[in-house]
Amino acid sequence: MDRIRIPNRAANSPIALPDIILAAPLVSRLLLGVSGPGLALQAAAIGAYAGSSLKDWIRRIDARKIEFLSVFGSDVHHLPVMPLEARRAEIAVYARKVNEIYRPMETPRSELAKRVNEVLTAYIAGITGQRVETSDSIRSFMLVQLLFPFALGGCDFISGDVAIFKETGVFEPHLIAHEFTHRKGYFKELEAQALAYLSLTSCGDEILVQSAYCERLHRQFRVVARLDAGAGEAGDDRYHELVDRSKLRPELQWTFHALAPRLSPVARTLASAMRRLYDERMRLTGQNGLTDYDEGFTRFLYAVETGAR
Repeated sequence: MDRIRIPNRAANSPIALPDIILAAPLVSRLLLGVSGPGLALQAAAIGAYAGSSLKDWIRRIDARKIEFLSVFGSDVHHLPVMPLEARRAEIAVYARKVNEIYRPMETPRSELAKRVNEVLTAYIAGITGQRVETSDSIRSFMLVQLLFPFALGGCDFISGDVAIFKETGVFEPHLIAHEFTHRKGYFKELEAQALAYLSLTSCGDEILVQSAYCERLHRQFRVVARLDAGAGEAGDDRYHELVDRSKLRPELQWTFHALAPRLSPVARTLASAMRRLYDERMRLTGQNGLTDYDEGFTRFLYAVETGAR
């Protein structure tokens, strides 16, 4: 099988280079009262960042990308409408499934990342005939999480830096797979959601399958809550009602509730503003906005599994 290796050297740096670029001048001025050392540090970080990213970009040119529409019969621009009744039925089905296969998450993140990375690499290779091998390193912090407090993880598309911001229990394998899909060159959120789900559910590893099912169920909860109650705080309340009525195991219910924490008025206003900004950024890059994470993702799976277009 054809094989390419994307170095991702910036992702293996002890400190995230994008963070140094952003923070160095400010920290230098605050601590030293001058900007010279900060600018020098920033310049060094930019050089390392650019050099690493250029090597990744050159290697990524040779990577074969999956043509979603031809392979799966659906893509970000070709999604069927999923009836509300079908969504409610899916909630019942997957609530039962995750109850039956539940396993507590006890695997260390570093080991989990290696397993997820190999499963994702093998799945994509099974379609394209090419192994695109990337780093399995993960950070626990990047400055971007301060700007987008609602985010669970992130990937810097240029450097391939991946960070997981919060402990998410059973959701973590899917979250890692999502960000690693970006690292392999799939920048659209729906594509990352879909490849993460399809790779994990096809691997036979119960922990990984469980995570993908939980992600699918979580996204259906969010869509149905939004359709039932509308956006905003009412939608959040409806989400928690749906989780409570789903008959999930107590351990799972707690984890699902934790994904939609109650925010203070100030935090809610900030999160809402940043969501609108991120939604606009997605639309400018040929996506449907934040709905690609849940409504688009579930509509895609509906298309793949039913042949609907």
